[in-house]
Amino acid sequence: MRHLPYALAALCLTTLLPTAQAAEPDGAKPTKLKGLLITGGCCHDYENQKRIISEGLSQRISISWDIAHEGGDGRDHQVSIYKKENWADDYDIIVHNECFGGVTDDEFVKSIAAAHYMGKPAVFIHCALHSYRNSTGGADSWREAIGVTSRKHDKGKRSLKVVNQAADHPIMKDFPKTWDTPNGELYNIEHVWDNCTPLATAYSVQEERDMVVIWANEFGGTKMFGTSLGHHNETMNNDIWLDTVARGVLWATDHLQKNGEPEKGYEGTGEKPIVIGNPVAEPDPKFQKKN
Repeated sequence: MRHLPYALAALCLTTLLPTAQAAEPDGAKPTKLKGLLITGGCCHDYENQKRIISEGLSQRISISWDIAHEGGDGRDHQVSIYKKENWADDYDIIVHNECFGGVTDDEFVKSIAAAHYMGKPAVFIHCALHSYRNSTGGADSWREAIGVTSRKHDKGKRSLKVVNQAADHPIMKDFPKTWDTPNGELYNIEHVWDNCTPLATAYSVQEERDMVVIWANEFGGTKMFGTSLGHHNETMNNDIWLDTVARGVLWATDHLQKNGEPEKGYEGTGEKPIVIGNPVAEPDPKFQKKN
């Protein structure tokens, strides 16, 4: 893959700041993977979504979590762990489920992308795509790490018919030919980067074309998995969504077999319902504004 100077030039932030630690019970056998979930920001029920993601994935794959949940419901917060030197080093996978579209600090955004370009796998969920979009000099490094560019979504919320476009890909094993999501907010994808492989699409009534909604990407040779699905708790707290994201984590960390099953030893604790309160997701009135 071609060299990206902007991604490599930004590994210089040295402020040490704490991150939330998810302790394991005394005497517990170490899990195979260590994940960092970054979450917070506007427009979504991140309090419940961090439970859905961390508990749902732990049921399906062998992983423990640190969770950095910051920023309230703001749009311009800079997550503190990103300012820590070598912030990603302690983790096998970074899961981005944040919504900070108002951040304009180019060097800050480039430094996040640089950690992934230098070899740290990641998963990007829903509003991570729209985060940092107002960073005019850094946004493209973030978008290339994700694999797609999106600046807006369809108006209104509705069930989305998701079509499996890559049934032979390990991530899409056991994904149905089509899946009608319980609810959905469809992101408009304006550009698919060169190293991105679309895995599933959904049709935009507003734009009158298919939009990529699940994909696999490589950034600097590092594997990245992404999905724009996940605005609503009822979609995220669904076996199809959780199974797919779990396979995405295993694929990004090279622990997914060709048949879509975890490598031996990377199985989870076993699936069970995650009971949460009523979903809360408020629209962002500034969402349709251009950068």
